[in-house]
Amino acid sequence: MKLKNLVGERFKERPADCVIDSHALTIRGGYIKYMANGIYSLYPPMKRITRKIEEIIREEMDAIGGQEVLFPVVLPGSLWEESGRFESVGEELLRFQDRNSSRMVLGMTHEEAAVHLVREYGQSYAKYPFMIYQIQTKFRDEARPRAGLIRVREFTMKDAYSFHTSQEDLEKYYDECYHAYYRIFQRVGVPEVIAVKSDSGMMGGSVSHEYMLLADSGEDSIVLCDACGYRANMEAAENSVENAGGLEAAALEKVYTPHCKTIEEVVNYLGVPVEYSCKAVMYQKNANDDYVIVFLRGDYEVNETKLTNLLQEKVHPAEITPESGLVAGFTGPYHMNGSYTVLYDSSLRGIEYLTCGANEENYHYKGLNLSRDCGVTEYVDVSKIKTGGICPCCGRKTIQVKRGIEVGNIFQLGTKYSKTMNMTYTDADGSVKYPVMGCYGIGVGRLAASVCEVRHDANGPVWPITIAPWQVHLCCMRADQETCKSAADKLYSALSAAGIEVIYDDRDVSAGTMFADADLLGVPVRVIVGPKNLKNNQIELVSRDKRISRLVDIEAAVPEIQSVIKELFAEIKYPAGALG
Repeated sequence: MKLKNLVGERFKERPADCVIDSHALTIRGGYIKYMANGIYSLYPPMKRITRKIEEIIREEMDAIGGQEVLFPVVLPGSLWEESGRFESVGEELLRFQDRNSSRMVLGMTHEEAAVHLVREYGQSYAKYPFMIYQIQTKFRDEARPRAGLIRVREFTMKDAYSFHTSQEDLEKYYDECYHAYYRIFQRVGVPEVIAVKSDSGMMGGSVSHEYMLLADSGEDSIVLCDACGYRANMEAAENSVENAGGLEAAALEKVYTPHCKTIEEVVNYLGVPVEYSCKAVMYQKNANDDYVIVFLRGDYEVNETKLTNLLQEKVHPAEITPESGLVAGFTGPYHMNGSYTVLYDSSLRGIEYLTCGANEENYHYKGLNLSRDCGVTEYVDVSKIKTGGICPCCGRKTIQVKRGIEVGNIFQLGTKYSKTMNMTYTDADGSVKYPVMGCYGIGVGRLAASVCEVRHDANGPVWPITIAPWQVHLCCMRADQETCKSAADKLYSALSAAGIEVIYDDRDVSAGTMFADADLLGVPVRVIVGPKNLKNNQIELVSRDKRISRLVDIEAAVPEIQSVIKELFAEIKYPAGALG
């Protein structure tokens, strides 16, 4: 491929609306083009990268017995009605009617389609276990798409579905897929990906893991314990808090706190530690707008996923009206007037005396004892764990909270979909049972962008050899000189004949322009043919990551380049450290 014929442009300036590096670099480097909010077209370099990722995924899925299928993008709403998700899933699911007024959806996930495909096939226990997978376009009407391909509305995804006759068999296969995912991420050049326990969300099921690539730009919060190896998504991490003492023992006292609505304003005005304060966070249930009030320690935040799971229904931030009986910024648990769902977070357990809102404008209480004054005996865990918190596994105060990008997920779905969609099989003893399911997903475009996010320098991506758009970037430094152009042309032909993927830049441009474009394309091996080295019958061989830089006799160039490519592949396949 000659660079002058490559569709797409590269440019120097960072786009103003790109908040993370991978987004900026994939726009600048001619990888993607914005079409609509959360929707992008792929230029040839990104298409080549995603195709290689897809092939790695296929190889690993086939290796554990997967069979590739293809589901429709457009699905009948009746399938989602069978599973109960047509109404329960929120606005992320794009619903529409076709010309016959039939209700349809754009597939954002394909559990229903998977069950539909094998419902008749899997009627006998003798057919089990089996796994089917697809690599397909999906559409999720994401409310806040951002960061280029990392959070989009239309995306390509590998999703797999396994079917089993027992929970034990599912767990065995789940473990196979768990390790296959580590091999996939290793092979695409990010072996540092870690698996964390996660919340199953709308997917359902009792066990799930997310695969996280640690990055400061990540949207997800990951809870880690270096002492015992505990790993969890923020939504799934239990928050255990040790409290001792509190404010000095005293009777309940109402205190004037003018214009102090935030917890910071209150504790600063009263001169009390934030650890001895109680704040109210208020929501309303989506179904009926009933109020839900969560009381928790002033320095903690509500984990809305935990709250939703506890209530078994979705909520939204409360709108405080005069009719609600609530006083924004001054709500407290003592003498509340109104019918609300009131929850006390476990971060308050053990504190003897607190400050809290007095349910009256510009007033708070000091000396609140939840047991004495409010009769509180039950606490729930609906708050976010913090750095320095207690590890749910080993009990040490060694928790760290870091940022990460989710690059894959796996779920033990159980019989959630087989039951609701009436998929059954006849067992060996003649009994009729529901198959047990697992689900396994990887976003292809997101994975490509995530690799770029952690494999780049100031000048552009540094693509791993396994997924790079080309293996070699050949630069002819003086295309206007016959000797240089002829030598570069011959090397291009020789490399191509040897089966090496080459992008060849023989444009008549400055060295600065040529190298800037090469940096943005991020090809692992760069071969520079220039007049100075040709005088000694040599070419320059450098790697994109700057670890390799050498002069090579032009007659030995092809085998030398092949050797470097082989070394780079070996580093990816057998990196330092072990598989997860």
